[in-house]
Amino acid sequence: MLIDVNDIPREGLDFDQDFDFGSFDLVEEEAAFLEPVHSLVSVKKVGDEVLVKGKLTTRLSFICSRCLRPFEYGVEAAFDMAYLPEELDVEKEELAEEDFGKFFYYHQQLDLREVILEQLNLSLPLRPLCSEDCEGLCPVCGELVQNGQCGCQVNLSDPRLEKLKSFLRDKR
Repeated sequence: MLIDVNDIPREGLDFDQDFDFGSFDLVEEEAAFLEPVHSLVSVKKVGDEVLVKGKLTTRLSFICSRCLRPFEYGVEAAFDMAYLPEELDVEKEELAEEDFGKFFYYHQQLDLREVILEQLNLSLPLRPLCSEDCEGLCPVCGELVQNGQCGCQVNLSDPRLEKLKSFLRDKR
């Protein structure tokens, strides 16, 4: 959805819109959309600067990075961004220090769809987990670990350190 910066009225624009993205648009390869991305966005122009403030919500399906089971994940993200015209991107020496955290719009247009997708990707977990206390899979048998046990015996001793263990036992 392209917004022509010159057409933004003094009072700004408000959008309440759903966006359908494909799963290939997400940075997390195993994620899939369960519903469209709902967004509430306010766009205001102050001089050459375009202020974009909004909120997005959606539900995604992920694969847990520990136990490999699918789970649903709700996303709620708020954002507040400022865009400057492309001319200032070319003339970087004219930017003030406070402008370095700002973004740029090109050809007097702002792509709201790209803004929403970028903010969605930034709000996704780096390592999706079905729950914080997920114990994952057993490194020996590959079964799902529940309540700290999977049933197999894990020998955590390192045979290279057996001499040191016996030395420490004898010293006591």
